[in-house]
Amino acid sequence: MSRVVTGDAVVLGLQPARLPSRAMAVVFDLVVLLAGYLALSVVLQSTVLPLGSAAALAVQAALLMLVLVGVPVAVETLSRGRSLGKLAFGLRVVREDGGPIRFRHALVRGAVGFLEILATLGSVACLASLVSAQGRRLGDVFAGALVVRERLPGAGRALAPSPGVAAGVAAGGLADLDLSQVPEPLWLAVRQYLARAWQLDRRVSWSMAVTLANDVAARIGAPPPGGLHPAEYLAAVAAERQRREAGRSAAFGGAPAAPAPWAPAAGHGPAAVPAEPVASGGFAAPGGPPPGGSISAAGPAPGGRPPSVGPALPEGPPVRRTGFIPPA
Repeated sequence: MSRVVTGDAVVLGLQPARLPSRAMAVVFDLVVLLAGYLALSVVLQSTVLPLGSAAALAVQAALLMLVLVGVPVAVETLSRGRSLGKLAFGLRVVREDGGPIRFRHALVRGAVGFLEILATLGSVACLASLVSAQGRRLGDVFAGALVVRERLPGAGRALAPSPGVAAGVAAGGLADLDLSQVPEPLWLAVRQYLARAWQLDRRVSWSMAVTLANDVAARIGAPPPGGLHPAEYLAAVAAERQRREAGRSAAFGGAPAAPAPWAPAAGHGPAAVPAEPVASGGFAAPGGPPPGGSISAAGPAPGGRPPSVGPALPEGPPVRRTGFIPPA
């Protein structure tokens, strides 16, 4: 089975559709389109024919382009890569990264498909599909899309996320595991997947989550908790790694707490509260003191003057005034 690899070097568990299934889906679509074209042509010809043969010919040509190009583009855009033929044979058009196609992808596929399928009776499309490793025709290549099979063995047995299992439970079980064996490119792939998982197709998202979760579990050396969705497992592992990095940064890389600048004597108010070091880029604990030095809870000194900070500086020599006043 040919593998589909995204630009992030993530292997998707998708099986590209081959020429036989694609050809049958195209024939199915063409039969439906031609039937609709003939029905509309009869209705329009009876209305436009009294205007003259030239007008009837122009209307028929416009109707042909609308049915053979406009309708497939609209159907694939609204159905996110499906048509009646593809739906009947379990196929779907997706982007190269596994996401659903948009209008521009469908437009390029429809425009190029009119030339390589209809104008050449499908010979160019068949040749391109046979040469391509993923069975792509020229319209797929120019649009950055490919046709994949949706009806795969075991694809319908995907486990749904368990509502009662939270990501924090999984993160607690990962506290004693070694995450240093997971390479940085794999962490990058996990972060990119978690950031855009909601944009992917459900089956594509499940396939990517399973692949990444298996890779991470193999690196960690411990199987993931049972009954947990792969995406929740990845989120828990990423949160645990972020927590550890924040702890190491606070212990070694954060700015040390400065000494209290002013502390009243015993019995004359509360002592100063030193601020805890906060990791760079992290978040302070809820209700904790803000970063950036010590915080005194006693307020200003009596008399309205702020307390002196640090040793007193020696006074410099008196400045001789020359009476010169700079211009305003």
